[in-house]
Amino acid sequence: MELLLIEDEPSVISLIERGLKEEGYNISIAMDGYTGLKMAGLNHYDLILLDVMLPGMNGLDVCKNIRMSNNEIPIIILTALNQTEDIVAAFERDADDYLTKPFRLEELRARINRYSRKSKTVSEQKNVLTFDDLQLDRDSKSVQRENTPIILTATEFRLLEFLMLNRNKVLTRIDILEEVWGMDVDLSTNVVDVYVNYLRKKIDKQFARKLIHTVIGMGYVIRHEN
Repeated sequence: MELLLIEDEPSVISLIERGLKEEGYNISIAMDGYTGLKMAGLNHYDLILLDVMLPGMNGLDVCKNIRMSNNEIPIIILTALNQTEDIVAAFERDADDYLTKPFRLEELRARINRYSRKSKTVSEQKNVLTFDDLQLDRDSKSVQRENTPIILTATEFRLLEFLMLNRNKVLTRIDILEEVWGMDVDLSTNVVDVYVNYLRKKIDKQFARKLIHTVIGMGYVIRHEN
């Protein structure tokens, strides 16, 4: 697993590094909230270990900001704060778990392993993407809505897959060009708009609820109308 540890106490960092690296975990370190938030946004991690009392931005705000773009990555709060209101505050910001300091390394390992098993199960299920009544099967390259098969070209399929993997996230035309068509495409082309229209005709036109939306001046997003 790739872990991100956002922690400013050298003794805690050392303990976790020594205890987890020998079991094969790769650990990246951020020693303040802003750096941790930036690293979480730029890189892929399987799990985040997050202190609360951090320089710059506190851990609860880091957690809240991470959740604005990533609802799936497990976040375990590590903190000396152990009052009920502290624990409630962490879960209100969508943390997955809460471990108070000082903690035993064996307990931390057990919690990480639990999320590792869950992550494996989820990744096995992710070959079928669903949003509302729309379903995309990445293995069979098939799409259906309300159990009605929808025939897409290879490019339309890649575009829909990218939108569904980033549900509720506004994607710029450049984001879509780079992911679906690659870096060799002329960035001034309107090919994204053309293919989004193709996709809308197949995905939305004959259905009551529209899923693909334009955010004027920004890009496109797949989300519910409200």
